[in-house]
Amino acid sequence: MIRVVLADDEPVVRFGVKAVLATARDIEVVAEAENGSEAVDLVARHRPDVAVLDIRMPRLDGLDAAGHIRERHPDTKTLVLTTFADDAYISRALGEGAAGFVLKTGDPQEIIAGVRAVATGAAYLSPLVARRVVDQLSRAHPRPAATQRIAALTAREREVLGLVGAGLSNAEIAARIHVVEGTVKVYVSTILRQLGVRNRVQAAIIAHESGIIPS
Repeated sequence: MIRVVLADDEPVVRFGVKAVLATARDIEVVAEAENGSEAVDLVARHRPDVAVLDIRMPRLDGLDAAGHIRERHPDTKTLVLTTFADDAYISRALGEGAAGFVLKTGDPQEIIAGVRAVATGAAYLSPLVARRVVDQLSRAHPRPAATQRIAALTAREREVLGLVGAGLSNAEIAARIHVVEGTVKVYVSTILRQLGVRNRVQAAIIAHESGIIPS
């Protein structure tokens, strides 16, 4: 069972997200928070697998909360609920270690997919958010820059990076390329080091920018 702490300052949104997650038999919302500070406290109390955080919340916003959770409770992964109006927060969210982005107004099933993905250690970008993120980052870092960054990777490492960008977990990647999961972990660690990024989401962004996501 994937245990979730859900944080959003809008009761209607909280109710809706909780109702969506309740349709998944393998997901349980163990606590709800109205602000980021409360979310951090609830994570400390319940030690969930995933914290689903709205970006804009009082007292402590979702990105600061994600940073605190990453530092204090690294076993809890964070999934950020975002809107198209939140572009300015994207780079900051990546820096705070968010494992995924899901659009509030997108397909409700993406929330379930995002929770499942980040719970297994994978990065997750809902398709619309991924395109928005790539468009924004490409204005500052054009596509050729991303292509140059992956040039030093081996063909196998580029294949693994593409699968990371597609949201696959280490176990799923291992099954896809017919190696053991430990080998994938080594590949991912090498890729992060070679690209100079801190987490799988940042690596996934580069995969999207460079156009290597498998179809």
